[in-house]
Amino acid sequence: MNPQLSTFWSLPTDQVLQQMHSTTSGLSRQDAKQRLNDYGANSLKQKHKSSGWMLLLNQFKSPIILILIFAAVLSIFLKDAADAIIILAIVLISGLLGFWQEQGASKAVEKLLALVQVKATVLRDGQSQEIPNGEVVPGDIVVLCAGKNIPGDCLVLESKDLSVNEAALTGETYPIDKLSGVLPAGTGLSQRTNSLYMGTNVISGTATAVVIYTGEETEFGKVSERLKLRPSETEFEKGLSKFGYFLMEVTLILVVL
Repeated sequence: MNPQLSTFWSLPTDQVLQQMHSTTSGLSRQDAKQRLNDYGANSLKQKHKSSGWMLLLNQFKSPIILILIFAAVLSIFLKDAADAIIILAIVLISGLLGFWQEQGASKAVEKLLALVQVKATVLRDGQSQEIPNGEVVPGDIVVLCAGKNIPGDCLVLESKDLSVNEAALTGETYPIDKLSGVLPAGTGLSQRTNSLYMGTNVISGTATAVVIYTGEETEFGKVSERLKLRPSETEFEKGLSKFGYFLMEVTLILVVL
């Protein structure tokens, strides 16, 4: 995408249309088809989903957990059932908590995806038509009214009493009024009153807008990608992991000797 459009809310609408090689009449069907091939489907690709059992087993890979399991087996071998039960209970609770957190993150991604699986009204060859949300491309002119979901990150061209719910993206509980205009490049996401974002929806009013970004390039797509990633290890977690491997080595040496 043109780097000049990285702050599209700070540009006049005619300049944005020129940069997008679009017009207020929308794209031609042929041009839209070519752009769909170039940019790909307007969807958020979900990472391969692990099975529930694999997700649960992954919780027991840390060295500390392995040492505790070894200690429990050793306690059983030494006929100390009480210690074995306590250790195994701790391991099980720890594993279930980790499983619950990862499962929750996976469901959050699924809910994000469910929000954008809708149809959009666009102008093609100057005529209004409904298409699957996945076929919306950058440069499309979308027609919006109450109840419509925003199919991509857009710049408002014209609006009348337009009010949008952005709670899913910004956390703002009250609807935001939107209208065409030019804003400073440094304007924060929640203050961009001339911009619309994927995953939000129209509460009232009507508007036409030009789509700038689709799919994973949207602000909503970036949020979805961050939810898929495991958080990086803290220094404490790294140190704990190293200490766990050290304990495992010491334990194995003592067992061998």
